[in-house]
Amino acid sequence: MIKELIVEKITEKARLDAYIAKQDVNLSRNMIQKLLEEGKITVNDTEQKASYKLQNGDKIKIQIDEPKEAKIKAQDIPLDIIYEDKDILVVNKPKGLVVHPANGNWEGTLVNGIMAYCKDSLSGIGGELRPGIVHRLDKDTSGLLIVAKNDNAHIKISKQIKDRKVKKTYIALVRGIISENEATINMPIGRSTKDRKKMAVTKNGKEAITHYKVLERYTTQKGSYTLLEVKIETGRTHQIRVHLSEIGHPVVGDMTYSNGKNEFGIEGQLLHAKKLEFIHPVTGEKLSLEAPLPDYFEKVLMFFRTEQKNIN
Repeated sequence: MIKELIVEKITEKARLDAYIAKQDVNLSRNMIQKLLEEGKITVNDTEQKASYKLQNGDKIKIQIDEPKEAKIKAQDIPLDIIYEDKDILVVNKPKGLVVHPANGNWEGTLVNGIMAYCKDSLSGIGGELRPGIVHRLDKDTSGLLIVAKNDNAHIKISKQIKDRKVKKTYIALVRGIISENEATINMPIGRSTKDRKKMAVTKNGKEAITHYKVLERYTTQKGSYTLLEVKIETGRTHQIRVHLSEIGHPVVGDMTYSNGKNEFGIEGQLLHAKKLEFIHPVTGEKLSLEAPLPDYFEKVLMFFRTEQKNIN
């Protein structure tokens, strides 16, 4: 499919990528960049860079290929669906489930299950291995995840996330007693220079902002712990886990950013994406969706509450 734009009514020379992004062409910034790199956007029938300065009368042609059929296997994997309509799907992902296929993990992912459930009704913007996936959760983090069923929904949800209009609330159990009732962690996060598989707080990293509020504090025979409500403004990889570990309160069960101690015998961190608030990408309706804490998480909290009663 070819889309054509005639540049008009610009008083200053505008960048090619910025101009296209402002037009109603249903293309994300990342997609525009990708098309430019592939030579699928021309100005006056000539390939140009993203920084090309446009002039009135320039003719832009955009070649948009039809989304390729995903080559991943559809698998009958149980899905805990919290919300669904013709445009989006919101699922409650269990811990231990990888979101999308990648090297060494081509089957048994959330995407494999979504492919079987939605069949051909998924956006193609995420690519062949990530159809419908707008944002992600770590393998061992449970909770709510938005899936786009078409490109229009994908683009609009992605923009909300980029503009920090999607409100994400997590529940986390961390080691130690946090004294302040509320606080904000504002530390940049980037790839660790010591271990490329890990993220770390680094001065050359990207902005990362995490807000937390104490819900409960526990002092038991197993040690001291704090239950937190966590909200993030940014969505950096492993952000909550890295930030909480950095201030000396790693998430219980986190084998990557703590000392590996696992006194409760639980595989995976006690971190749950409990609530999502966002505007429906098509209807404009304000949605507020929640997923209850998993049973294993609740059992640990019940143990704490019983222990504290016995101690008191």
